[in-house]
Amino acid sequence: MSTPASPASLQVGATGTSPQSEPGARPALAAVLLGFFTIMVDAMIVNVALPSIGRGFDSGMTGLQWVVDGYTLAFAAFLLSAGAVSDRIGARQAFACGLGLFVAASAVCALAPNLGVLVAARLVQGAGAALVVPSSLSLLRETFPHPAARAKAIALWGVGGSVGAAAGPVAGGLLTLVDWRMIFFVNLPVGAVALVLLRRAQRSPRQEVPFDWTGQVAAVAAMGALTYAVIEAGADGFGAGQVLVAFAVAIVAAVVYLIAQARGGHPMTPLPLLRSRTMSLAAAIGFALNVCFYGMIFLLGLYLQQVHGLSALTTGVAFLPMTVLTSFMGPVAARFATRFGARMPVISGQCLIAAGLLAMVGLPADAPVWLTIVLMVPVGAGGAMAVTALVSLLLERVPAERAGVASGVLNAARQLGGALAVAVFGALVADRTGFVSGLHTSLLIAAATVAASVVATVLLRTQGPHQTPAPAVETDPRPLER
Repeated sequence: MSTPASPASLQVGATGTSPQSEPGARPALAAVLLGFFTIMVDAMIVNVALPSIGRGFDSGMTGLQWVVDGYTLAFAAFLLSAGAVSDRIGARQAFACGLGLFVAASAVCALAPNLGVLVAARLVQGAGAALVVPSSLSLLRETFPHPAARAKAIALWGVGGSVGAAAGPVAGGLLTLVDWRMIFFVNLPVGAVALVLLRRAQRSPRQEVPFDWTGQVAAVAAMGALTYAVIEAGADGFGAGQVLVAFAVAIVAAVVYLIAQARGGHPMTPLPLLRSRTMSLAAAIGFALNVCFYGMIFLLGLYLQQVHGLSALTTGVAFLPMTVLTSFMGPVAARFATRFGARMPVISGQCLIAAGLLAMVGLPADAPVWLTIVLMVPVGAGGAMAVTALVSLLLERVPAERAGVASGVLNAARQLGGALAVAVFGALVADRTGFVSGLHTSLLIAAATVAASVVATVLLRTQGPHQTPAPAVETDPRPLER
């Protein structure tokens, strides 16, 4: 579920030599695996440590929301242009810059004297992670030109991300027993080893790729202002002055972004792509999926510790059945898609999520912890099934030259969904005396969100083919179907 969608570098290229004959192939692969593993661990590890961070800084719910959303927002906003940056400076150089930025920010997180510094460093972490993801795949494509060897390398890349996501909660719980700062310190040696290995890889070629500065700045401003407005509204109300100003900034920035994409010479996300039915529906589904998945992780990490009194380590172990099963859902979704068409696993996965969330809502306050753990499984498994099929479907429906952009839009929509889920749900559970009630309301909202995306998927299928956009953007006018 948490593995990002694959960009255009997954496209099969011309045949080449075996991986053993490529200079620096093995060190490059090892560096990519370690770097991506670290990124995925960090995406999951923080949620388990939130109560400890709150006690360490004497912070309320608003501060904890920003610890999560600072990373997620920067990840979402900079993913839109990370591919272009990777092409401009070279994949190996971009990967080194992104990972170096991530490791340096991790050190600042670990040494943060106050919550403000921690949140600022989390923003930098997210920007570094956004650069690592597309450049890692581009680097694998360069290093393994032979399609069969590249397929194996990409499979290992996916396994590394899945293992990292599965290990994150447990590692977070274990390290938090020592000190919550250890969850950030652990990134330093792993990242350093990856950077040393990367020095043995061949330097990547650079390309003259224009950069959409206006669009990038506007995207960061729009996402950041919107999330700030939602978080602060939960604490101060929607009528507060700073909330209204933040909403206004978000609207203005969104308009500037759309104008830049419509009129710019080299937009990050060309509007014809956004107008295509496949892209818009895929982004909506991805948004809904992360509202459910990351919203649930955030809520249950707090619930198991604050309501049931579990330790950080026990809470991390509680997530293990869900995360381990999630790691194996990719092949299952692929087999289902081959036999029944890609829409089936997308819809079935979303239905599993809704069923799991609604079952959690029905749990009484004194329900045993093991029952909550069991009900996490369909949410994680359904999310992984739906995301895997959705990525395959999207890359099938867009031409190769748009695959990277489409992947960036999908991932940005997913990360934005996770950020807004943390913002909204955090406000609903901020009052500890009403935590369980706020938890149930949040889970209902998540279930309703994914149910709406299921309805949209089904209805758009029955409307028949939509108007075919420009061939340079989308070559297959069919809606989401096999």
